[in-house]
Parts: sequence; C-alpha cells; structure tokens
Amino acid sequence: MAERSGVRATARYEKKREAILDAAARILNRAGVRGLTLGDAAAAVGLSTTSVTYYFKRKEDLAAACLMRGIETLYAIAEAAVAEPTPQARLRVLLNLHFERLRQGATGEAPPLPVLSDIRALNPPRKAQVFEAFMRLFRKVRQVFDVPELAALSRGRKTARAHLLMEQLFWADAWLRRYDPEDYPRLAERVYGILSEGLALPGAVWAPESMELEEISGADPQEISRETFLLAATRLINSRGYRGASVELISAELNVTKGSFYHHIDAKDDLEVACFQRTFEVMRRVQRKAMSGPGDQWSKLVNAAAALAEYQMSEHGPLLRTSALSAVPERIRGKMVEQSNRVSDRFAAMISDGIAEGSIRPVDPFIAAQMLNATLNAGAELAFWVPGVKQKAAPAVFVRPLLMGIFEQPAPRGAAPAAVER
Repeated sequence: MAERSGVRATARYEKKREAILDAAARILNRAGVRGLTLGDAAAAVGLSTTSVTYYFKRKEDLAAACLMRGIETLYAIAEAAVAEPTPQARLRVLLNLHFERLRQGATGEAPPLPVLSDIRALNPPRKAQVFEAFMRLFRKVRQVFDVPELAALSRGRKTARAHLLMEQLFWADAWLRRYDPEDYPRLAERVYGILSEGLALPGAVWAPESMELEEISGADPQEISRETFLLAATRLINSRGYRGASVELISAELNVTKGSFYHHIDAKDDLEVACFQRTFEVMRRVQRKAMSGPGDQWSKLVNAAAALAEYQMSEHGPLLRTSALSAVPERIRGKMVEQSNRVSDRFAAMISDGIAEGSIRPVDPFIAAQMLNATLNAGAELAFWVPGVKQKAAPAVFVRPLLMGIFEQPAPRGAAPAAVER
C-alpha cells in the first residue's frame, strides 16, 4: 500500500513539474530568460511561488530545466535522422520530425519548444551545463554530413553546414506562424527542396562581385560616434545576451565614461532598438546596391548575400542577431519584427523576379527568403564555429551551401580551415 502511494505521489510530482516547465517555455519564448519569474510560472499553473520552489529553487534552475528539455527533444529527433543511410534521407527525416513537433506545439498537442538562443542569458553554473548539452546536440546534427559520399567536405565545411542547418530549424518556428499547422508537412518538403537543391539552376555559376564594405556600413569617421557605440553594443549583445551587455561593459570596451554612453543613447532599451535599426539599414543598403547593379537576378542575389556574409566577418560587423528580439520590450518588438520582415520580403521579391526571368530555380520565394535571411543572420557566429575562417572565404563556406545546395562539394581551392573540436 505504501509502495502504491509512493508511485502515485511520484506521478503527481512529475505531472506538476512538467506543467511548470510547459508554462516556463511559453514565458521564455515571449519574454526570454530575463523576463521569466517563478511568480509568473506559478500563476500560470495555479500555484503559489513558494510551491514552485519545491520543484525549482531558483528562476535559473527553472530556465535551465526548460531549455534542457527542449534540447533533449531535438536530440532525439536528430538521433532518429542520422540513423538513415544517406545525407538526403537524414535531412528529410530531420525536417519532417522537427516540423511535426512544431505542429504539435502550434495545436496544443505538446508544449512549445523553448527558444534556445537565450542560453547565453543564463548565469553560471547553469549556463555551462546547458551549453554542454547544446554542443552535444550540435555534434549529432553534424552527423547528417558524416557519410562517405561527402568525404570531400572538410570538417570546417561540415561544421558550417551544421550551423546553417540548425539555424533553419530554429528560425522556422518564426515564419511558420503565418501558416495553418495542417500545412507544416508540405512546408517541410519545401524547405527540404531548397536545402538539398539550392536556388541555382543547373550550370549556374557562383561568382559574386565584391562590394565596398566601408560604403555599406555608413560608418561615421569621427573617433567616438554613435555608430561606434552601436557596433560595440551589437558585439556584446551577440556574445553575452541583452542582460550581459551592460552600460559599464560597453563603455569599458570603448574606454569612455558612462556619461559618454548616454550622450549617444538615451536608455538601454533604446540601445537594442538602435542596434536593430542599424542592422536593417545595412541590409537594405546592400539590397539596393545589388538590385541597381548589372546582371540577372541570380547574380544580384549572390552579390547581396556574399557582401553581407563578408560584412559579418569584417571590422564593421557583425549585425545584431535576431535572437536578441526576445529581450526587446513587447511594446516595440512588433515594430522590429515588421522591419525584419521587410528585409526578408525584398529578398523574396528578388527571388520571385529571378524565377520569372528564368535565372533562379522555381521555389517558394517567401520560404527561400526567410531561409536566406536566417543564414545571413547566423553568419555573425561563423567565426565561433569555424575558427580561422577568413572574411573573403565566408560567402563560399556559409552562404553558397544554401544557394547552391547543402550537399554540394565545391573544388578544394579556398577550402575552409578545419574546425576545432566543438
């Protein structure tokens, strides 16, 4: 009898713990780690804050457990995918299972997957624990490319493509909201087609023309300018998260006083908005320059994508990662998302025009543009995943696989450096 009661108590404990994690995932996706509180999670499941501490002593413990559960779900999906014999089959299974899990989250059949980009906002030691689990997931996804037929790909190129692929998985949840969940299986096939075949027609040439990055940046030549502050803030937010990019750290990075900071930016919340606006303006400048240049739409798209990939690795970069949107106050987040969509929609127009003129393979322009936008955005972290990769090599290493096909094996000349063990 006592044993049966113990089983029931354990079941009740696990059920309530899972309910708390479900609520935490929704809060994390809406407000990020910074906006998660034990009180909000408790209210969402009809408990007191004190009761929640029976399951999770601190907010940090709850956030970490929520992120770990999401990573474990994705790891199981990746593990099922890499059991397939060919890279094409592995990619298809990975996308189908992931989109099915997103469908379940959208319909309420399962809790939403937590946004993993906010791992950097955790504090030690939880941050290290969750990041270690994330790296285990990354290495499993990279096994999509660990097959004999792709032996010519260097470890660095496989790592770069795994980074590209994971970015598509994470960003899909943002654009899928425009569709009915019943369409997710069909959309997974469209994403598979773009990743496996690219946007290039048979015989298309990868020959991007360089752009003047100084002109693209619009940088102020003054010694300490608003642009300088925004660039320093962008780098810190990308590496530490919004919470970790304090006014003190940004000022120290530039060796100026906090007073100098507030001379350029009124408040810290205004800072992230300004960083986003700087990012969108850079992308628009590149698009305008590419669209006004010579050549067909394929050439223009390649030129724009290559220029932005180089920019991310240059002294003017990087651009602000869209993952920072989770920390933007909700009252202004919609406006930032709208501006991001405008940049993506312009890429969609370029792709659509290319399809019409016969220079780009027939694909879904909206989905292809979202995937390109996600790839360019993820280029901000390419140097972390492939240490030693050069600025001029970034387009071929990271953007070309999306536009030419993720399984394409380019000639060895200009190969990426081997990635360190991650």
